[in-house]
Amino acid sequence: MAMTETGLSLPDLRAGAVALIARKRLIAFIAPAVVLAYLVYVFFAFDIPGLAQRARMDNAMMLVSDSYSYKTHVERNNRTGAMTIAIEGERKGTYADDAWPDWVQRAPGGAVVQLDDGYSVTMGEDDVRFEIPDYGTLVIVPAQSGVTLTTPDGTVPDWINASDTRVAVTTPEGRLTVTKARAEVFRYFFGWELFFFTLDSPFHGKSFISLAELALWGDRVRPDHSNIAAMASDFWNNQMWRHKDVAWALFETVLMAFLGTISAALIALPLAFLSARNFAPGLAVRFGVRRVFDFLRGVDGLIWTIILSRAFGPGPLTGSLAILLTDTGSFGKLFSEAIENVDEKQVEGLRSTGANAVQRHRFGVLPQVAPVILSQVLYYLESNTRSATVIGAIVGGGIGLLLTQAMITQKDWEEVTYYIVLIVLVVMAMDTISGWLRRKLIQG
Repeated sequence: MAMTETGLSLPDLRAGAVALIARKRLIAFIAPAVVLAYLVYVFFAFDIPGLAQRARMDNAMMLVSDSYSYKTHVERNNRTGAMTIAIEGERKGTYADDAWPDWVQRAPGGAVVQLDDGYSVTMGEDDVRFEIPDYGTLVIVPAQSGVTLTTPDGTVPDWINASDTRVAVTTPEGRLTVTKARAEVFRYFFGWELFFFTLDSPFHGKSFISLAELALWGDRVRPDHSNIAAMASDFWNNQMWRHKDVAWALFETVLMAFLGTISAALIALPLAFLSARNFAPGLAVRFGVRRVFDFLRGVDGLIWTIILSRAFGPGPLTGSLAILLTDTGSFGKLFSEAIENVDEKQVEGLRSTGANAVQRHRFGVLPQVAPVILSQVLYYLESNTRSATVIGAIVGGGIGLLLTQAMITQKDWEEVTYYIVLIVLVVMAMDTISGWLRRKLIQG
């Protein structure tokens, strides 16, 4: 029987190869089977079928449409007959009684609201009529005893939600809601209305060309200000979109992330030398500092935020402290690992010249680890800009607070979109700036 250099016969090698291949095949079968079994468990454990049944896609589509469009409310008080027309239902966006939009006409007892594609709502003295092409007219009568609905065919389709106290009709052209107390029509328009100027501004409703003419050579709208200054003031002090407050909130968010990240780096750097294996003065010191780092980064930043907000009260400084504590633990671990991997020859060369410990660290270690440290600090600064949004929602500071308030109202989703767009733009700007700084500082 032929023997190989390893002392094994050819049949033995063949048997070993066959066994190895069989084992790999078994592993290749078992691993996907385990993953598939886990996914099946998750499917039923998290009640995915029930989640699909509970999903309200109509509400989801309504939120999506609210994010890129606005709605004008036409409301009649059924008790007094008073009419109110307001953009997004806000007092600051209310039309004056003598300046209604052209698609709302006065009528006895209320108004006629013209919608797209021939749809119209007539708020009469005794009833509300919704004319729907190719279907007919809905007649809704509000009274003290309740609300009654009459449909053309006597049945209630799925796009009508009717009860004894409320009737809601949802169509692509608009929505109608009628209760005993009021009748309200919502008409949607694309865009963010009043984003630049509110209704009380003399610049509202003017085209871009008209605004450009006013800015360049038009007569002054306000005698004490130029037209450009007046436009900037009306935009900056917009009472519906609050651009001034949003800008300050963004500044607070970036400042929160900057203070927390830079402070954590300054604290973690000297402590990293105490936890590095090749520079720690003793095993006990190294063990203790490392456990401090483990504790700081082991507690999530949101938990630190809640604890600190109870201790110091809400505010951006509390959010900065939460970022500082979490990042000190993370930076300490990362910096110490970078220090442990430095080239000892440079340190030994400085020791041979009589340099003390501080000088060896400054000129022998920091130049080697500076690229790694700067890269990590800049990355965490970019990441903490996003985290500061969530932290600000808890401690009541920054853009996170405005974002939470807009979500709670359940009606200002266009403002939610506005804040999210600004956050994304700030993160993109931080990414660009951090990349530029990284190239300048690291590459010289």
